[in-house]
Amino acid sequence: MNVLLVEDDRAVADFIVSELQEAGHACTHCADGESGLAAARSGQHDVLVVDRMLPRLDGLALLRRLREGGQRTPVLLLSALGSVDDRVQGLHCGADDYLVKPFAMAELLARLEILARHARELGAEVATRLQVADLEMDLLSQEVRRQGEVISLQPREYKLLEYLMRHEGQVVTRAMLLEHVWGYHFDPQTNVIDVHVSRLRQKIDRDFSPQLLTTVRGAGYTLGAG
Repeated sequence: MNVLLVEDDRAVADFIVSELQEAGHACTHCADGESGLAAARSGQHDVLVVDRMLPRLDGLALLRRLREGGQRTPVLLLSALGSVDDRVQGLHCGADDYLVKPFAMAELLARLEILARHARELGAEVATRLQVADLEMDLLSQEVRRQGEVISLQPREYKLLEYLMRHEGQVVTRAMLLEHVWGYHFDPQTNVIDVHVSRLRQKIDRDFSPQLLTTVRGAGYTLGAG
């Protein structure tokens, strides 16, 4: 992770920075709210750790300005104030988590890793475009292009291609395709996969180079530039 720490207590800051670096993470430290807000607005950090009581601009005001500006980087708020009302106020101001001082460093690390992981997962979920080599899929318009040329696909072909693109470079079995694209379990007698893969290959590979859709004999299929 790349962590921004906004903390005015030098001893606490040195401890947190040292422990984060020891755990293999990068950490930038700011000692007041104004410089912390400027650093946070850069959008270069995976997660922010912000002390509530800061000089020049307190942690709650920093959070409000950050969120009002559209910055969604996850924030863990640190504070010696630990009442329910204090925690609720911090969360309402835009914090994603709230940790009361004194704290165990192991817990701080765990909470930061969870925040960063959730942010990555959310980013993946809201992706609107897939690309494999020069093959592109717009998930909003459901338009597929290769080398800029629009490729017309039937709904099932589109779902098949989307699944293959989401598993770029991986061997996808016929059983996986039947379950996730067709919604039923493996039937060894069906040739529905072979028919649709053949039609899809004609559309995305026949007039283009290199070939992207490959049959892995005895295993399944893979999509990628090889």
